[in-house]
Amino acid sequence: MGPQGAGKGTQAARLADTFEIVAISTGDIFRANIKGETELGKLAQEYTNKGELVPDSVTNDMVRDRLSQDDVKSGFILDGYPRNAAQVTELDAILRDLGWELDGVIELTADRGELLARLAKRAELEGREDDTEDAIARRLDIYGEQTAPLTAAYGERNLLVQVDGIGEVEEVTERIVKSLAAQLG
Repeated sequence: MGPQGAGKGTQAARLADTFEIVAISTGDIFRANIKGETELGKLAQEYTNKGELVPDSVTNDMVRDRLSQDDVKSGFILDGYPRNAAQVTELDAILRDLGWELDGVIELTADRGELLARLAKRAELEGREDDTEDAIARRLDIYGEQTAPLTAAYGERNLLVQVDGIGEVEEVTERIVKSLAAQLG
């Protein structure tokens, strides 16, 4: 977990390699559908262009389907999900149905000013239409309103590991691995 621009995608990929598990990014799945101009992609683009999140019903069904695939049986990292309390409830139900439970929840933290700068640079480098200044600010506001409060709930469940997302990529990865090792014992 963490706000947009905190490095979730980068770190999820690095951790998937480190632990030889699958990284599942809802953002990547949405972008692939947008690029492919699928019906889901068109629907997702309507929301992302306004800086809004794709509706839970679409996202939840997509995650449920992805977690039912064979390659996740040895473990997985979710990047960008859950984002709100309803998705936490749905994730709990999905995992319960599969006979699994969470080992931990990583929250990458970062200063808002740093996030805005990172996202503006990403938009410039990658040409991402969903990273306009207004859309970025709106997504950060939505994170603060809907997602950030979830960290308290995961903290109460003793699952939360908070890690500073600022610094060199390798340094952040090392901090995450050390924090997870301490969390998991």
